[in-house]
Amino acid sequence: MIRYHRDLTQGSPEWHAIRCGLLTASEMKNIITPSTLKYANNEKSRSHMHELAAQRINKFVEQAFVNDDMQRGKDDEFYARQAYSEHYEPVEEVGFVTNDEFGFTLGYSPDGLVGKDGAIEVKSRKQKYQLETTLSGIVPEEYMIQIQTGLLVTRRKWCDFISFCGGTYMIVIRVPAKEEMQRAIITAAKAFHVQLGMLMDKYQGWKEDQQTVLIPTERRATEIFV
Repeated sequence: MIRYHRDLTQGSPEWHAIRCGLLTASEMKNIITPSTLKYANNEKSRSHMHELAAQRINKFVEQAFVNDDMQRGKDDEFYARQAYSEHYEPVEEVGFVTNDEFGFTLGYSPDGLVGKDGAIEVKSRKQKYQLETTLSGIVPEEYMIQIQTGLLVTRRKWCDFISFCGGTYMIVIRVPAKEEMQRAIITAAKAFHVQLGMLMDKYQGWKEDQQTVLIPTERRATEIFV
C-alpha cells in the first residue's frame, strides 16, 4: 500500500521519526551498483545496514552534519521548484511516501509531485557539471537509482530531473519509469532486508546470551528525532 505523508516537513523531527530504520530512495545507491544493477554487497551496503539496524534498535536517527554544498542544495531546491511550477506544471510538496507492497517498506522523500503521474527530482550542481548535462542531455548515472526508486515507491510514470545551477539555464530532463531497473531495485532491496533481518537477530541473540550486566546509558544529544 502506498501512503502519502503530506503534512510532514522534510528535515523535521516528525520526518526523521517516520523514516527511522527504513531503506529510502536517496540511500538506495548504497546497496545497488548502477552500472550492473546488482546488489552491492560491499562496505557501503554493510555500513548502511548497520546504520538502519541501529536506528531500529535505538529508535533514534543521528543528526547529519550539513555542509555549505548541502545547504545550497536545499536553497536551490526551493527556487528550482518555483521555476518549474511557473514554466511547466504546478508542484505538490509532500513530506514522505512509503510503499510496503514488496514484503518490506521502501521510503521516498520527493522534491515534488506533479499531477497524478509525475514527480520532480532536483539536483544543485556546480557549473562544470551543469554544462556537461546541458550538452549531453543525459541524466547522470548516479541519480538514476534514486529516481527509479522514487517512481517505484509512488508507482508514478515519470520524473522530471531538474539540474539547477544559479546563474545558468535550468535543465529539465524527463525520465520514464523503467521496469527492468525497478525489478533490479526490488531484488537488491530484498537481499538487503534479508541480511538486515539476520543482523537484527544476531543482536537479539547477543543481548539474550549476555552473562554480564548490561548497563544502559542516557542519550545527551540536543536533538532527538524519535
